[in-house]
Amino acid sequence: MRVEVFDGTGNRYAITFEGNVTREKALQLLDLIELLGGMPSVNPSFEESASAYSKFDKLRSILEKHFPIVWFSSRDAQLVYEQEIKEPISLSTVSTYLSRMADRGILAKSGMSGQRRYRTLTKISQNTLSLMRDNK
Repeated sequence: MRVEVFDGTGNRYAITFEGNVTREKALQLLDLIELLGGMPSVNPSFEESASAYSKFDKLRSILEKHFPIVWFSSRDAQLVYEQEIKEPISLSTVSTYLSRMADRGILAKSGMSGQRRYRTLTKISQNTLSLMRDNK
């Protein structure tokens, strides 16, 4: 079993279990993920706890909500973020986060830098991409 966790600052942690995975080991893994900041300890609604999430996490959630299957630009993402969160975010920050999400297999990207477009990858696409990376 392999788990990848991203913390609020953009660090990636890859954890691999080999052998017999017990309930106790799975619970220990969840504790570790929580310590790394990969999931909140409570499950409040996004709107109620938006301030507890990093800009990266907020942007990712907004993209999944507003652009689940369509292509979008950095500017589109910036506008929706500012409308939804009611706080400014620079276009360069959005572009950086989108690039990181594409590098991690969360988004697909297309086009040259001035005309770059992104699209959220489905879970099936992400799993296929992950398998391709693992087989290198």
